[in-house]
Amino acid sequence: MSLDHDAILRLAERVETAQTYATPIRKLTDDYPAMTVADAYRVQTALRRSYEARGQRVVGWKAGLTSRPKMVQMGVDKPGIGFLTDAMARPDNAVISVSDLIHPRAECEIAFVTGADLSGHVTREEVLAATDYIQPSIEIIDSRFTGFKFDLESVLADNSSSARFIAGGRPRRPAEIDLRTIGVVMELNGEIAALGASAEVLGHPADAVVMLVGVLHEIGEILPAGSFVMSGAITAAIPVKAGDALTARFLDMGSITVRFGE
Repeated sequence: MSLDHDAILRLAERVETAQTYATPIRKLTDDYPAMTVADAYRVQTALRRSYEARGQRVVGWKAGLTSRPKMVQMGVDKPGIGFLTDAMARPDNAVISVSDLIHPRAECEIAFVTGADLSGHVTREEVLAATDYIQPSIEIIDSRFTGFKFDLESVLADNSSSARFIAGGRPRRPAEIDLRTIGVVMELNGEIAALGASAEVLGHPADAVVMLVGVLHEIGEILPAGSFVMSGAITAAIPVKAGDALTARFLDMGSITVRFGE
């Protein structure tokens, strides 16, 4: 049976408290072992409504766990989605505080900015046609679960570990570039920390957006025009700490740099 409404609200409050005060919690299925993926998205929706009620504005969505390295790293077997708000956005070359994060890790991703609504069951071609441009991005994820250990249901309820995101580099029209062969180099403090190609993301980053739109349809939402959509990590996530500097270099799309402070 699905969790009742009161249980959903209690779990959303538990996750929001962990996110707000950077306090780790046990994975949610420890206390609610019958929790389903559908329940997890109900918790995520309740969390989103709470943030919106507090004045945050949803500016886009993210696909998570879309690359084989990331699935292996996290021990899960399917991707998911999460929402992005204006409070999570940071500019290129920003200094991001880690004191209000628990397990900060950095990922490089291809972001899609949409020029038309997308809803229901869409194709890769429909996603590309609805995309104004793509651009490099870095996401700082932060699982709120003790020891960075979780299952799919718990991480989805935790908004797929969303924390901060940075857009930068050089925007490109989708038709100008082969989205499967965008090479990325992640440098941490001047040393190469990870290498990857965009085909790691479900074979084609636009397919991650197809998946995302499908999940939104299942929870009664659409992807509106003007959305900023992160298609998922190209490499495994890199742990970061205060004093670190991270640069992600994207083939033919420029680079993004972010630094980390207390």
